[in-house]
Amino acid sequence: MKTKLSVLILILSCSLSFGQKKLADKFFENFNYFKAIELYEKAYEKGDNSAHVLTRLGDAYYNNSKSEKAAYWYGLALQEHKDIAPEYLYKYIQSLRSIGNYEEADKWFKELSAAQLGDSRLKGYNPDEVDLYNMLTNKYEVVVNIENLPFNSENSDFGSYLFNDVLYFASARGNEGEIYSWNKEPFLDLFQLSVNDTLGSVNYGEVSKIASEDINTDFHEASIAITNDGKTIYFTRDNVNKRNRLGYDKKGTVHLKIYKASLVNDTWTDIVELPFNDKIYSTGHPALSPDNKILYFVSDREGGIGQTDIYSVTINDDGTYGEPENLGETVNTEGREMFPFIAKDNTLYFSSDGYLNLGLLDIFKSNKLKGEREEPENLGAPYNSGYDDFAFFIDSETEKGYFSSNRPNGVGGDDIYSFNITECKQVISGNITDIETGIALTGVNIRLIDETGKVINELNTENSNNYEFTVDCDQTYTVVATKLDYKEDKKSVAIDNTNDKVNSVDLQLVPLIIDNQIVINPIFFDFDKWNIRTDAQYELENIVDVLRKHPEMVIKIESHTDSRGGDRYNMKLSDRRAKATRDYIVSRGIDKNRIESAIGYGETQLLNKCANKVECTEEEHQLNRRSYFYIVKE
Repeated sequence: MKTKLSVLILILSCSLSFGQKKLADKFFENFNYFKAIELYEKAYEKGDNSAHVLTRLGDAYYNNSKSEKAAYWYGLALQEHKDIAPEYLYKYIQSLRSIGNYEEADKWFKELSAAQLGDSRLKGYNPDEVDLYNMLTNKYEVVVNIENLPFNSENSDFGSYLFNDVLYFASARGNEGEIYSWNKEPFLDLFQLSVNDTLGSVNYGEVSKIASEDINTDFHEASIAITNDGKTIYFTRDNVNKRNRLGYDKKGTVHLKIYKASLVNDTWTDIVELPFNDKIYSTGHPALSPDNKILYFVSDREGGIGQTDIYSVTINDDGTYGEPENLGETVNTEGREMFPFIAKDNTLYFSSDGYLNLGLLDIFKSNKLKGEREEPENLGAPYNSGYDDFAFFIDSETEKGYFSSNRPNGVGGDDIYSFNITECKQVISGNITDIETGIALTGVNIRLIDETGKVINELNTENSNNYEFTVDCDQTYTVVATKLDYKEDKKSVAIDNTNDKVNSVDLQLVPLIIDNQIVINPIFFDFDKWNIRTDAQYELENIVDVLRKHPEMVIKIESHTDSRGGDRYNMKLSDRRAKATRDYIVSRGIDKNRIESAIGYGETQLLNKCANKVECTEEEHQLNRRSYFYIVKE
C-alpha cells in the first residue's frame, strides 16, 4: 500500500511539475520573465532539473541583464547536462565576463571552441548555416556615409593619414621609370593635399608629393604616422641601400623597413632608419599611441604567431627604443594582421584575414590597449566587403575618417574612401489608456524588448500617460505595458532604416477589477473534465496577482456550464470546476481563507436562450460556460 501511495505521489508530483513548466513557458514566451522565473524555480524546487528548466531560468535572467543569476543557472545546466546547445554555453561565457569572472569564462571559451569545430571566432554559429554577409553587414547602430574621393587616380591610392588639415597618402600616380612587377604599376610615393572641412562640406586641395626631397625614392614609400607635435614622421620604405638600390636577402626578396624624418623649415629631412629593422624580414606600417610613447608596427619576423603580426615597441625619452613585443593572440592570428591605427580614444584598428570575415582583408577594432580582453570586432559593411579593406583612420571625436579598398566600381586598383558616422535612431512613443473607459492611465511600467527577448529599456510613466523610447534602426521591438490591477498589453513594431522617424504605438490596458468583480478572459476546461489546463492557469495568474497586491481582499468563485448534459450532472461538474479553480489559486500561495466560497451553479443561470433542447451555435453555448470572481471584501 505504501509503495502504491508513493508511486501515486510521484505521478502527481511529475504532473504538477509538467503543468508548471508549460505555464512558465507561456509566460516566458510573452516576455513575462519574472512570473516565468517564479514558476520555473517552483518546478526546480519540486525536483525538475531538466535542461529545459535550467536553461530557461538562465535565459530569463540573461534577458533581464541579471548576469550573476544567469551565470548560476547556465552553470547548473552545464553541470547537470553534457549535451547543452552551444548557444547556452556562449551566453554562460558572456554572463561570466559580465561579472568579471574571466578565468572561468576563458575555460568555457575553450569548450565552446571545441564544440564549434575548434573555431572560437564562430561564437555559437555554424559556418555552414550562417549567411556571413548578413551577419556582418547588419550594423543597426549607425548610418555610415561613404564616398570615393575625387583625388583617387587610375593607379593605387591608399593609406590616408590626416594631420593639421593635411591628408597624407601613398600613390602610384605620376611616377615614371621602373614598374613594380606585382601589380604592373609604378612604385609608390607619398603625397599630400589640404582638406577644408567646414559646415559639413569637405573640399580637397591640389595633390602634390610630400614636402621632402629625401623621403620619396625610385622605390616604395607608404604608410605614415606623425607625432603630436608635428615634428617627426615615421614611414615605410623598401630596403634601399646606400647606392639607392634595392637590398635583397639571400632568397632575392626585398623586405620593408621603417624610417623616420624630422620637420625642418616645413620640409621633411634627416632620414633615419629605425634600429629594429632587419634585412631578412619586413618591418612596416608604423602607428603611434595617442601619447606617442609607443610605436606599433607590422612584421613577419621569426617567433611570430602568423604570416604577419602586429608588434609594439617603447619609444624612450632619450629617443632610443625598447625591445619589440608581439601583441599576442588576442589580436594576432595565424593569418595576416596589417595596417594598425590607434585612435585618440586608444582603440586599436587593424586589418586581418585571420578572423571570420567577408573576404580577404577586413577591418577590425580591438579594446586590448584599454585593458579589455574581448576578441576583436569585425566592423562589418560598409567598411568591409568581399575584397581587401584596410588602412583605417578615424578621428574618434568627430567620427570621421578614411579607409582604403580595392572593391569594385572604384577608380583605380586601391582607392581611398572617406566616411562619417551618424547614429541611425528612431523613436517609439505612444499614449496609455484604459480600454473600457478611454481614460488616460498614469504610473504604467513600460518595457522595451528586442528580438532576442532581452529587456533593453524600462521606464515608469509616473504622472504622465505617455512614454517614449529611442531605438536603433532596422530592428523589431516589443513594447509591454503593465499596471496594478490591469492586464498587460504588448505590441510589436518593426523599425526600418529611416533616421529620426517617429513610430506611434498606443497601448490599451484591460482593467482586472470592474465594479465588484475581478474580470479575466474565460477559462476553459476539456469536455467532461475539471482539471485546470495551462491556458486556464495563465488567466488565473491574473487573479493571483490581484490577490497578492490586495492582501485584505476576499473573493468568492462561481462556475457555470451550458445546458448540454444532464442538469444534476452539470451542477456537480461546475462545482468541481469551481473548487479546482479555488485549489489552483491556493496552490499559488494564496491563503484559503481569502476565498469565501467556490460554488458551481450548473446551467441554472444561463445568459441566453440556449436552454435544454434549444438549438444553438457553439459560440452561444460557450457564452454560458463561464466563471465569476466576485469581491466580497476589499
